[in-house]
Amino acid sequence: MNNNIHQKDNWPNFTWLNDELVNLLSEARNLQGRLIGRMESLGFDLRNEAVLDTLTLDVIKSAEIEGEILNPEQVRSSIAQRLGMEFAGSVVSDRNVDGMVEMMIDATKNCYKPLTANRLFDWHAALFPMGRSGIFKITVADWRKDRAGPMQVVSGAEGREKVYFQAPDAKLIEKEMTSYLKWFNKNDKTDLVIKAAVAHLWFVTIHPFQDGNGRITRALTDMLLAQSEGSNQRFYSMSAQIRIERKQYYEILEKTQKGNLDITEWIKWFLKCLINALKSTDKILTRVLFKANFWNKHSKTIINERQEKLINKLLEGFDGKLTSMKWAKIAKCSKDTAIRDINDLIGKDILQKESAGGRSTNYRLVEKSKKD
Repeated sequence: MNNNIHQKDNWPNFTWLNDELVNLLSEARNLQGRLIGRMESLGFDLRNEAVLDTLTLDVIKSAEIEGEILNPEQVRSSIAQRLGMEFAGSVVSDRNVDGMVEMMIDATKNCYKPLTANRLFDWHAALFPMGRSGIFKITVADWRKDRAGPMQVVSGAEGREKVYFQAPDAKLIEKEMTSYLKWFNKNDKTDLVIKAAVAHLWFVTIHPFQDGNGRITRALTDMLLAQSEGSNQRFYSMSAQIRIERKQYYEILEKTQKGNLDITEWIKWFLKCLINALKSTDKILTRVLFKANFWNKHSKTIINERQEKLINKLLEGFDGKLTSMKWAKIAKCSKDTAIRDINDLIGKDILQKESAGGRSTNYRLVEKSKKD
């Protein structure tokens, strides 16, 4: 019995009902246009700051979907270094972080370059620089071999596993990927946003690699969305939105992969997810503008290097609460020095206490100066 979509007779001749997609597609396209226009009205430095924030979020959340937690500072530093920004080099990043960053940047900055098997192999090698996924040795920079049996997506306790999906046999992958790459690089009349939805489903269904398929799938999605906007700068994160909607994502993916070749419902979900991602970018833009306004306002305020470093961390979204102990650890100074730095900024109306005091005292930026 052919339970999987790739086992259907007409695979991979996907179909969808355009009439059911037109309103969602129009909304997504409208939001894309408004966002690009809004970003183009900003100065060069602010656009770069927004790109840095977006790519950092995209890399972190794409890895997080797979259960991998990356260090945000390493990710941000690695991206900045590769984009030639001043932030570069402030933190030494791990090889797996650099590899993830290199793949995502190549997918978007070089979005018009043809997608080839060798390019995918380069991405895969970058994701697994040690040739291992965790403690397990895997096939890197080549299609999966299925030496341990069919590639299956399973869940449940050992002995009671439920198989949600079984990918095509390894011996079919080269043929499957030849068709995929030919379609991906072909200029046809399909709207590129719709094409991104189809490309995402198609690639993750083939599951051509032993590991890393999800991350590469999302890079390909970003690649086609960049083409759809005519811009290789990213100002929103589809991966971050998929992370938020992860449960629904896997539900619609399973339903579609066990359904027929009419993928209208999948594309509807993809478009709704994209719309939500575009709307959420306001948070990034608000943070970027707040940071720019902050430093413009305090351009003549005397601030030492330790204070500047910690203020920027707060402006970029500090993880947790900032205490004097954390300040001392991050700034690599004594607690007494940290307290002096903090009190100095409180006196300059830059920081304020966020709790009643004592050992739990923490601090945050003053969002609106008393002088305003």
